[in-house]
Amino acid sequence: MMTSSTSEKPLVELTKGVNGLEKVILREVRGSSAEVYLYGGQVTSWKNDLREELLFVSSKAIFKPPKAIRGGIPICFPQFANRGPLESHGFARNRFWSIDKDPPPFPAATSSRAFVDLILKPSEEDLKIWPHSFEFRLRVALSPAGDLMLTSRIRNTSTDGKPFAFTFAYHTYFSVSDISEVRVEGLETLDYLENKERFTEQGDAITFESEVDKIYLSTPTKIAILDHEKKRTFVIRKDGLPDAVVWNPWDKRAKAIADFGDEEYKHMLCVEAAAVEKPITLKPGEEWRGRQELSAVPSSYCSGQLDPKRVLLGS
Repeated sequence: MMTSSTSEKPLVELTKGVNGLEKVILREVRGSSAEVYLYGGQVTSWKNDLREELLFVSSKAIFKPPKAIRGGIPICFPQFANRGPLESHGFARNRFWSIDKDPPPFPAATSSRAFVDLILKPSEEDLKIWPHSFEFRLRVALSPAGDLMLTSRIRNTSTDGKPFAFTFAYHTYFSVSDISEVRVEGLETLDYLENKERFTEQGDAITFESEVDKIYLSTPTKIAILDHEKKRTFVIRKDGLPDAVVWNPWDKRAKAIADFGDEEYKHMLCVEAAAVEKPITLKPGEEWRGRQELSAVPSSYCSGQLDPKRVLLGS
């Protein structure tokens, strides 16, 4: 684990979290941080340099295997939702990942020194329910500016010559001040799936006044979430992930979810970089790469300091 001479605390620290589960804390010298549990390979915290929490984790989240952790960034693999024979959202989010001490080199150099590489391989039990050999490598990195980057590399390591197919999502729970004050830009006029039926988005921006559970198709590489009350905009940049899932359970559904507070739907929104409509197929030896980069920028939409169109079209 790397330490920094300019800061008392190490940039990367392995420690114990809730219920003694191991977690890795990433810190940048300006003050931003992220936490990743080895259980699920799951990011559960991302704070800016003002130490404000940017992700939502339910106050009722159960940090106890085999239950998935409600909030943060669960990884849906090898199946999104119920679109296949496995348990909902697959099994990666309720398995113990290992720290990968010697990962293969990354194609792009990163300026971040606060990062951790995790790896998941199937157990004998996993092979019984999903009979495919794979290596799933996940890098979680925090940039000097406080941006959070997740890069997944999934390789077919089978020796039987058979390809496999999977669906995938970074099920990111963003923390918002008030869901009724939030809008999502970048998904206008796109087709989406809802209850497996296909529709076309009509609104000029997506706002929230009831339950939403939609899979937007062929989405741009950049999506913005504007939180008017917090004067904050989240920008999601993604690569290798053509779809985007937008989810908020609203009041009735929230009450039906055991590990979710009745009123917590008001303070969260899931916008998920995903590959759902067209499963990804890997032949033996092939590798897929899917990446998302999250940034949070101050914005004051009313005063025109931040035109959301410029956020989407700009750098």
